Amino acid sequence: MDLKGLEERLGHRFKQPALLQQALTHRSFSAVHNERLEFLGDSVLNLAVAHLLYDKYAKIDEGDLSRLRANLVKQQALFEIAQTISVSQYLNLGEGELKSGGFRRPSILADTMEALFGAIFLDAGFDAAAKVVRKLYEAVLAQIDPKTLGKDAKTLLQEYLQGRKIALPTYNVIATHGAAHNQEFEVECLVPKLDVRVVGMGGSRRAAEQGAAKLALEAVVALAPAAAKRARKTTRRDTQLSLPVATVQTPQADLLTPAEPAVGKTA
Repeated sequence: MDLKGLEERLGHRFKQPALLQQALTHRSFSAVHNERLEFLGDSVLNLAVAHLLYDKYAKIDEGDLSRLRANLVKQQALFEIAQTISVSQYLNLGEGELKSGGFRRPSILADTMEALFGAIFLDAGFDAAAKVVRKLYEAVLAQIDPKTLGKDAKTLLQEYLQGRKIALPTYNVIATHGAAHNQEFEVECLVPKLDVRVVGMGGSRRAAEQGAAKLALEAVVALAPAAAKRARKTTRRDTQLSLPVATVQTPQADLLTPAEPAVGKTA
């Protein structure tokens, strides 16, 4: 298999091609597989991302940097990066994994990314691996708002709705497309109180849910000015209706039972 296309996407040409082959090999395919490289790459990735964040966000404290790093190195983030460089077409998988669609499974693709980072580290050192990490995470970091510290769309939508005492959204798979090994999911996100219904798509259910949540968040935020305007109108109307109404009070004496006629005195 020609791996030059993958090397170009990674931005690294291997001096030891066997390391690249091993990084792409699942344990179902061969006794020489990528799990040890994955173990090494996990540490390489964490250090490279930590260094990247330390340089990029000078005003963010340690706790927030840790949360942001955790979001960037988790399985979903690695899976999405693997998709952008088409790692799945280069995987070496056993027959069983091939039939079950292993080359599109998020866990396998995320593990392969870590193995690739480990392989690059062994091939050319930490600086070379960190350079590849920086290149691959460039687009990811460009979309991150430091104020949200890398929280995903589902979390942001949930927090937004909770802050306004609105019931949490529901997610439903409404369709799947493609063969079993290369499916695309359609997921709807519903926020009934705000009459919001959007549909997201992705290569996994989770990815589709995240896409739908992002669209729903945009929709509910767009509705906020109109809702605030309606609330102000309601407040003004209620204020007008509750203005004091002038009343005429009946003198207290008029409320008393009329006195009985006086009885004449006897001589």
